[in-house]
Amino acid sequence: MNLSFKIMLVSVSLVSFASCSKDPSYAKDQPENNVFSTAENFKLSSKSEAIVFKAAGDISPALEEFRALLGTLNSAPNATGGRREINWDGVPATFTNNNLFPGDFFGSADPLAANGRKRGLISTTPGVGFRISDNDFVDIKPEYDKLFNTFSPTKTFVANGSTITDNFFKVPGTNVDASVQGFGVVFSSVNNASSTSLEFYDGDSLLGTFKVPNNGTSNVAGFSFLGVYFPNEKVTRVPHHSGSAPLSSTQDDLSDGGGEDIVIMDDFIYSEPRN
Repeated sequence: MNLSFKIMLVSVSLVSFASCSKDPSYAKDQPENNVFSTAENFKLSSKSEAIVFKAAGDISPALEEFRALLGTLNSAPNATGGRREINWDGVPATFTNNNLFPGDFFGSADPLAANGRKRGLISTTPGVGFRISDNDFVDIKPEYDKLFNTFSPTKTFVANGSTITDNFFKVPGTNVDASVQGFGVVFSSVNNASSTSLEFYDGDSLLGTFKVPNNGTSNVAGFSFLGVYFPNEKVTRVPHHSGSAPLSSTQDDLSDGGGEDIVIMDDFIYSEPRN
């Protein structure tokens, strides 16, 4: 299926074309290196479109544009609009630097739980769980200290034993299934053009697959950001593929002469989950 897009937030107007299929393949929608802050309007069908925010290196302008589109940051249940964010820093020490972090930590429906845990996010993985780190995962492999950075210190997130994190949504503070319209992730150390992506689903229907911008080899520990907003769709599920291999004590990154791109995640930003 052919898509057209227009660069909307740059000083020079540029019209180009990209392709995106309804199967889990990558949309060829950005240059491989030196990606600048931009929003692109993708026409998916006669009624559907996706607004894409992406950057590598200096990601702050694109991230702020995405936040502004989603609206005010919410910190308690019962919001009707705005956005949610997770930066992992509120995760307690009992779930840090080990394999114990539960994927429903920020999707609690317990009335007695703190509001900070009622953000409507449920994450799963085909791996063996999730891991939160405050040391760039050096307890897995010491060389990771030079490979990763934290965007919003001091903690970051990764699936354990897999590159896939699959995200679902609940009305915050409840077990009621919900959807969002926009979802974005900050990544560290995306160095390959095809290793990392986000997929967006409404139920079983794939709305689109989008590649995360990469830093190539010029900025090994640099940041990448991808956020996608669907004005006319409900997004019930967002799987992301983070790198080409999971973290491992025996796995070297491309920058260390290995054959795989090792990637971690920092902030998640998404619109208020609603049913």
